[in-house]
Amino acid sequence: MTDWHDSVARPVGRRAVLLGMAGALLGAAGCTGAAREPKPAASDSPASPSPTASPSSTGAPLPRTTPWRPTSAEIHPEVKRRAVELVEALGAWPSGRGGASAARAGVAAQGLPTALVAQAGPLRPAADEAVVQVVNAQYGGILADSASVLVVCRQWTRHGGAVRAGGTTVDVRLARSRTGWTVTALHPARPGAPEASPPAGVRRVLADSRIVLPPAALADLRSGQVHDSVVTAMLRLAGTYRMYVSVVRSGHPLDVFGTSRPSDHPRGRAFDVWRIDGHAVVDPATSRSLVERFMRDAAAAGSYNVGGPVLLSGGSTPNQFFSDATHHDHVHIGFRA
Repeated sequence: MTDWHDSVARPVGRRAVLLGMAGALLGAAGCTGAAREPKPAASDSPASPSPTASPSSTGAPLPRTTPWRPTSAEIHPEVKRRAVELVEALGAWPSGRGGASAARAGVAAQGLPTALVAQAGPLRPAADEAVVQVVNAQYGGILADSASVLVVCRQWTRHGGAVRAGGTTVDVRLARSRTGWTVTALHPARPGAPEASPPAGVRRVLADSRIVLPPAALADLRSGQVHDSVVTAMLRLAGTYRMYVSVVRSGHPLDVFGTSRPSDHPRGRAFDVWRIDGHAVVDPATSRSLVERFMRDAAAAGSYNVGGPVLLSGGSTPNQFFSDATHHDHVHIGFRA
């Protein structure tokens, strides 16, 4: 593995590169995820909860949510399941059960260290009750014995009679033992305070319905810590595609997973896309030509470093395209400046 791109140092295997060849077979066999993906809301990602509200025990409505579960198309779906189940447990509680002791009991019931509760940060806001909807879970890195899963979620909390919408992205770290995968640490996104007056380009991104942003990515753009190259590329790609962004700056490992090389994400010089025109990148039924075209258009928009589930030839610079196990479930778009 070379040392130039924003990927892992030692991929699990060649499966990610072969997904395009195996797509037809996997599509015929079908996926065996534990839950079907709900239908999309008009202005949100397909994993968003139904806009129909369900009454809480005190009368204030909270949205209905659905569990997120990986499908058999994933590389090591049990890793993502382990990460997501913890985030779902930490980010939701009924009225009167929002304290740390209840959270620790829930974590212990999963066979995980209760010290993880103290690392949950914005996932555990002060509130009477909360619900959480995981939008997507993608790899920040996957190696033979360790992994990073970036769990992107929306959260609704009730404070008295008021319901507030929020959410975050959590970099969930896992390690493999003789008994399976276990969570070792949580690193929630910390986007920073918003700028008083965002630049015109950022305002255009925020207003563009073809760029779907989860809470942490939205806050990243508002913080003023995202490079102009990212903003320009988003707007250019949105002229052709409807993009569902997973991660921009915060909630991503500081270094390329498994290496000591700084990632472009924390420096505000990259963004990841997990769904294109309503089609999940990881889904074998998604047209490979759509993903390939999107990757080439990302390169044409100025990215020096485009990774995804297929390895493309060509490029205006050496090694402009790459593919590995980490990037089988999203397209990475990075910039030098």
